[in-house]
Amino acid sequence: MSPRLPRPAVSRLGIKLFVIILVVNVAISALVFLAVSRSLDRGFIEYLDTTQTNRAETLAEGLGEEWARRGDWQWLRHSPDAWHRLVRRQLWPGEGPPPHGIERRLGEPSDFVLHDAGGLPVIGLPPAPPDEESPPPELRWLPIVYDGERVGTLGYRPPEQLMARMDRIFLARQQRSLAIIVGSLGIASLLLAGGLSWWLGRRTRSMALATRRLTEGDYSIRLPERGRDELSRLARDFNVLAGTLEASRAARSRWVSDIAHELRTPLAVLRGEIEAMQDGIRALDQDNLHSLSQEVGQLERLVADLRLLSQSDAGALEVQLAPLDLAESLAGRLEDARGWLADSGITLETDIAGTARIRGDLQRLRQLWNNLLDNTCAYTHAPGRLRVSVQPLANGVRVTWEDSAPGVPPSELPRLTERLYRVEGSRSRASGGSGLGLSIASALVKAHGGRMVASSSALGGLCWTLEFPALDDPGFRERLA
Repeated sequence: MSPRLPRPAVSRLGIKLFVIILVVNVAISALVFLAVSRSLDRGFIEYLDTTQTNRAETLAEGLGEEWARRGDWQWLRHSPDAWHRLVRRQLWPGEGPPPHGIERRLGEPSDFVLHDAGGLPVIGLPPAPPDEESPPPELRWLPIVYDGERVGTLGYRPPEQLMARMDRIFLARQQRSLAIIVGSLGIASLLLAGGLSWWLGRRTRSMALATRRLTEGDYSIRLPERGRDELSRLARDFNVLAGTLEASRAARSRWVSDIAHELRTPLAVLRGEIEAMQDGIRALDQDNLHSLSQEVGQLERLVADLRLLSQSDAGALEVQLAPLDLAESLAGRLEDARGWLADSGITLETDIAGTARIRGDLQRLRQLWNNLLDNTCAYTHAPGRLRVSVQPLANGVRVTWEDSAPGVPPSELPRLTERLYRVEGSRSRASGGSGLGLSIASALVKAHGGRMVASSSALGGLCWTLEFPALDDPGFRERLA
């Protein structure tokens, strides 16, 4: 079970997200409010202007009928109440009360002025309050006509001047609405920003803590994988990376331990033989010196193999690529080894016809064939068979290398190219080799832009499939990279 991460503290990223979301939401709400208010103001003024003009025309028509019924305007000069009743009856007919609010204020009798036919005032504007200093209003005028005769003039305030009187009411309402909107959005933004920043900050904080522990060498750390979003995919990638690093460290430790074991064996033999010669138990003769030379040669081969693999890991493996015929290189090496294979009780079968042009290094390819031959000779029981074939592909060349029993369990096939790995029961140091031959073969194939895959052979043993890119393959450079 992977260790759990400590409870995350306050996340700076969460705080930044909280502030950003809150500020953006408040700014957007304020801009929307200003834009809507400006649009409403313009539309509202136009609506008031049309309404006031229609009411003035209605009142002028009604005044013309009143003048025809009474014959003059004298009855209005000394009766303000009659003027109020007349305006109310003309603008709001019926028995119901007049409307309230702005609609009512646009139709107040004090907003209208009546002059007779001679231009003398009959009903004038009321005096302004003493606490208000404002210029005299500019009125709009409509003629009062009855039966084609002009009997008077009606003046009325335009809506722009009426709005000055309603500024306090309008602004108070707008400010109250703005306060409600901003307050509601502020609360919603607080909840949204707080929840989102807590959720995202908690997950990113956990990732930051896990990354820190990973850099400190704790490769056993794992992140919880929940959901299907980008953060979940990032957590999965992090876990894969941690697992890979953990496996790499375990492999490195095993690698060092295995190398120490491989080096300790020939060194122990050398020390034992040298001490035996020093004590006089064994004679210092040609045979004993030859035995020492063999152990030294084994050490030299092991060191050379390790150096080659280290160069391959660092991308510094020296490979001089040039156009060559892979089929010719393979057929020539197999013919040279035919007698050697026969001495080991192994029958060689080949199916190599035509040419197979690739970019390769002749010396490295010969080293590759030697490693495969050594592996076949070391682990194939006599009498055995080796079958090698070369097949052209659409964009490359395939080499199939099959030998007879013993075979390898399918679960062990992917690990055959691991360094110093041996299959239990069929491979041991007594069989020969250091356990690096197949790792080197895989590195050499990769250096040529190809790949090497193990599978079970129809002959009862192991089958290696090697694929190399063709000479004119456009993806050759990408494979090398």
